[in-house]
Amino acid sequence: MPRIMALDIGLKRTGIAITDSEQIIATGLTTILTKDLSAFLTKYLSTEIIKIIVVGMPKNLNNTPSESASFVKQTIDKLRNQFLSITWLWEDERFTSKLAYRSMKTAGAGKKEMKNKSTVDMLSAVIILQSYLERNKQQL
Repeated sequence: MPRIMALDIGLKRTGIAITDSEQIIATGLTTILTKDLSAFLTKYLSTEIIKIIVVGMPKNLNNTPSESASFVKQTIDKLRNQFLSITWLWEDERFTSKLAYRSMKTAGAGKKEMKNKSTVDMLSAVIILQSYLERNKQQL
C-alpha cells in the first residue's frame, strides 16, 4: 500500500511526515528548507510510492486564510504541475504548532529542544497527517 505524506509548509522551512505502509501511524520524516522542497520530493518520490500528499492550510482562528496561505497555495500549485500523479489535499493546520510544543513538553524536551523550530515543524506535519488519518480511517 502506498504511503501518505504530509507537509507543513512555512516561509523558511517545511516539516514532512509520512505514514507507515499500512497508513495507520504518522511519523516525522524530516524538516527541510522550503526552497529545496521540489528537489527533495523529486528524489524521495523516485524511491517511494506516494499517492496522496496532505498539506497544512494556514488559517486564522475565524477560519479565514492566514497571511502565509497565499505562499503555501503558490508553492503547492507549482508542485502540482511537477508531480501530476499525486493527489494533493488540504488539512486545517490551526493549533498544530501549539500541539507540537505541548507534545514536546510532555515528552520531557529541554529548553534547547523546545526552541528547535525544525522539530516543531516536523511534529506539526505529523499532527496534520495523523488528523487526516483519523478523520478518514473508514475511507482508506
